[in-house]
Amino acid sequence: MPNSWKIYLLAIVSFLVGTSENIIAGILDRVAGDVGVSIAAAGQLITVFSLAFAFGTPVVMAATARVGRKKLMLGALGLFIVGNVIAVLSPNYAVLMISRIVLALGTGVFVVASLTVASKLAPAGKQGSAIATLVMGFSTSLIVGVPLGRVIAASYDWKLIFAGIGALSLLGALAIVRAIPESEGEAPVPIRSQLALLRSPRIAVALSVTFFWIFGYSIMYTYISPFLLSITGMSERAVSIGLFAFGIASLIGSKLGGFSSDKWGIKRTLLGGMLLHAAVLLLLSAFSHSAALMFPLLMLWAFSAWSSGPTQQYYLLTLAPGASGIMLSLNSSMLQLAMAAGAGIGGAIVSGVSLSAVSWLGALAVAAAAVLAAASFRIGRGAEQKADELQPAALAVPQSDAASR
Repeated sequence: MPNSWKIYLLAIVSFLVGTSENIIAGILDRVAGDVGVSIAAAGQLITVFSLAFAFGTPVVMAATARVGRKKLMLGALGLFIVGNVIAVLSPNYAVLMISRIVLALGTGVFVVASLTVASKLAPAGKQGSAIATLVMGFSTSLIVGVPLGRVIAASYDWKLIFAGIGALSLLGALAIVRAIPESEGEAPVPIRSQLALLRSPRIAVALSVTFFWIFGYSIMYTYISPFLLSITGMSERAVSIGLFAFGIASLIGSKLGGFSSDKWGIKRTLLGGMLLHAAVLLLLSAFSHSAALMFPLLMLWAFSAWSSGPTQQYYLLTLAPGASGIMLSLNSSMLQLAMAAGAGIGGAIVSGVSLSAVSWLGALAVAAAAVLAAASFRIGRGAEQKADELQPAALAVPQSDAASR
């Protein structure tokens, strides 16, 4: 693949963008202490990021649909760099909150634009591999970026993380200017046409699976660092190692989830992964005071949670094959809304009940996702046929382009 190095360049920048989104969960206690707010209030930095991502990205993408993808990526990176600068200079919680909104908009637009560019750079039949490479860049932020950020925050200052991300992103933007060719924008898809898919009961229920699954995951992951420090009693070094192990297990779970979907089918993989996910969240609460058991439980949690990712996306694509790009967009928005809800409601639980209670609520949410998945599988073929009828010709997109949106 002659353009493979260019796709890997985008993957490296994607790693930086992904780290900016995920890093707050790894340093939540440090941020809270430095800006003088509670752990629950600091968790709302994740809520506002996800809300800005979910609602702001579609609006910006619609407004800039005809802008060249390279120009759009560079504009998004410029906004992203500004967000990091605001984070570094933030004197208080309110300004830090503004930085999260700016970062979310830059991140969301770059994610969509870079997936489109990677798809166009890849030769025919290799678009899937190109997109997987970019997704791996995002995933690597969990494996390397978050635990490394924890180490930097413990040894120096958490703001140094955003300074580093901003500086490296500037280098990434310069590399994109020189290496990535310009590509044309796309015709905008009306919001009404996108939302028409939600009239299908099967699709609506399937998207609700994403919401409850990610909600259950987010409500625990947002507060994982203070949970491990306060409840389990881990040291700073142990928490960093635990986050690294979590990232490794998440990558393995994602890979095996895709393999299992092909080998044993969507239904078994999705239901099995979510039931295991719910069970592990209960075990995390039951054995929260055992540091020895926490490491294998963290890895099992990451494995089970992330095994559902590729399976759920593939399942959604099978429900609307003629509008796969729109389905991925709707799923992304639902995912970010769930992240926002998990961080927000989790903050209320931490303040009003206890830090240890978040895993119980997370387990209930994931169990609800499993029930909804089973219900979605049971909905008759008539609903599936109706979904096909709801797909207007304007939504039909080639498979290679659909995956890039």
